[in-house]
Amino acid sequence: MDRCIVLVDAGYLLGAAASLLAGEPSRSRITVDHAALIQGLRERAESDTERPLLRIYWFDGAPDRVPQPEHRRLRVMPRVTVRLGALTRSDGRWAQKGVDAAMHAELTELARNRACSDIVLVTGDGDLLPGMMAAKEHGVAVHLWAVQAADGDYNQSEDLVAEADERRVLDRAWITKAVRAKELGGICAPPPAPRPEIAAILSAPLPESALTTATERPVQEAEHHTAAESQNGTEERVPAPKGVPTPKDLAALRGPGTQPAQHPTSATLRWSSDKGWIERPGGATESAEAAALPTLAQLTSAEQRWADREEDITTVGGDPYEVGQVFARRWMERLTEPSHLQKLSTMYPRIPHRVDGELLRYAARFGLLAHKDDQIDEHDRYAIRAGFWREIDVRTAAEHAPAGE
Repeated sequence: MDRCIVLVDAGYLLGAAASLLAGEPSRSRITVDHAALIQGLRERAESDTERPLLRIYWFDGAPDRVPQPEHRRLRVMPRVTVRLGALTRSDGRWAQKGVDAAMHAELTELARNRACSDIVLVTGDGDLLPGMMAAKEHGVAVHLWAVQAADGDYNQSEDLVAEADERRVLDRAWITKAVRAKELGGICAPPPAPRPEIAAILSAPLPESALTTATERPVQEAEHHTAAESQNGTEERVPAPKGVPTPKDLAALRGPGTQPAQHPTSATLRWSSDKGWIERPGGATESAEAAALPTLAQLTSAEQRWADREEDITTVGGDPYEVGQVFARRWMERLTEPSHLQKLSTMYPRIPHRVDGELLRYAARFGLLAHKDDQIDEHDRYAIRAGFWREIDVRTAAEHAPAGE
């Protein structure tokens, strides 16, 4: 049959892309536009083989072989079939099991049944060499694609490269059409503009300890504290880094030497109320108000829940900042009491515990827990919550804008 088929080892493709763009093979360091990636693979395959595409097979690992959000989005795309192996943890590292065997079986079966004239392999694993040789013996032309290596060297089996009929390198320019590295120093999207009542806190200088690394912090904090006590009992302050400050950073602004104008008493210095949040006057009243706020689950009907699931699968990309925005949009649209939004707005930047927990559980559905020991890392948590508050800000600003603007 004069058709082409593409077999993709997702672990190789995305791991190599992460190494190229982010400097390490962790897929959590990149954001992938799967629709653009699939379209790019299809166009390149049809161009290289001069054959119409029959199908793209996407091979990946998943815990207990349970499809993750990205797999659910991929398998509803036209001409895409998802095959899942297991994802297991050994010696502190995640490893795929059964993916290579599934690719080998599919490769040989397609060639034996003459389902296509050309097969494109996007992989680097030498275990597929017997399958490649068998496909060639059945008269199939085998194209091997590599992702540009970060160090300019090979990231594929030498025997696999030697056996292929045609070879192609997917370079940085091609990869970046659908894959980008997450930023290290801030949120994965433009940060929200601070409100007037919190602008002073976000722009206030932070303690020097907030700028040190986790390994340097204990020693440097002890030395700095001793020097400060010998001089005037206060800590020297340096300009704040860009990005969203942590609860610890914000709480430090209430320490000795902080001017009252730098921290309005109406501002709550916590992201969420799960533990250790800073008490302030009126805290008991605020806690009662926070407990009265409805969760998204309480506001969502069965029909809306089904529509949400379809939207998550087909249109939500899974970027942490975007996830926070989507959650906030749904929560606001379904509120029946406008006063709830006003109550939440006064709690910025703290998100009430029930809403915050629901937000993080929703984010976990997008694979943000993958390869992270069932934890969402600190950077992603701040990005999720910043996206949530950005959406809240947009809605409240629109409601208070003068008519005609």
